[in-house]
Amino acid sequence: MDFLRYADSSAHLVNTPLPDEVALRGLLRSRPWLQEQAKDRDAMLLRKFQRQLRPVFEASAAGDVSAVTRLLNDLLAGHPITPQISDHDPGDLHIHVAPGDSGVASLLISESLLGLATLVCDLGATRLGVCAAAPCTNVYVDTSPNRSRRYCSDRCSSRANVAAYRARQRAASV
Repeated sequence: MDFLRYADSSAHLVNTPLPDEVALRGLLRSRPWLQEQAKDRDAMLLRKFQRQLRPVFEASAAGDVSAVTRLLNDLLAGHPITPQISDHDPGDLHIHVAPGDSGVASLLISESLLGLATLVCDLGATRLGVCAAAPCTNVYVDTSPNRSRRYCSDRCSSRANVAAYRARQRAASV
């Protein structure tokens, strides 16, 4: 299991509107075996989880380590995780989250929480953020070596840099 990939997936989950089963299937396009299991109930449960998870990213962006750990611990208590050793590749044993019987939502929530909890313990509680480019409110996971990420994407970074350049040009011409 790639915990950083699961942590990144949690940011993608928070950023993706999930009004219905169709949108959830779009989120799962790289996992066709899950697409066919997706139900409207999963989308509803994931919308609720999105609202619960966003404050973790906001607390991290604010540098509030205590809030990050408290919020993640509360979510972990509310969504128990069952890890399993996967042997689908005997030469590469690794951890997966057990799917359980609760559906796609339960699996995605478990993966998100395990990925974020591992990331926070390994890299620190301030590696999550909210995009600094107005009006974007997307969240991101910062795995940069010097903890310098401020934007959710290259697009937002470029847009913010161009806006700052134009503002400097206007100020210089006055």
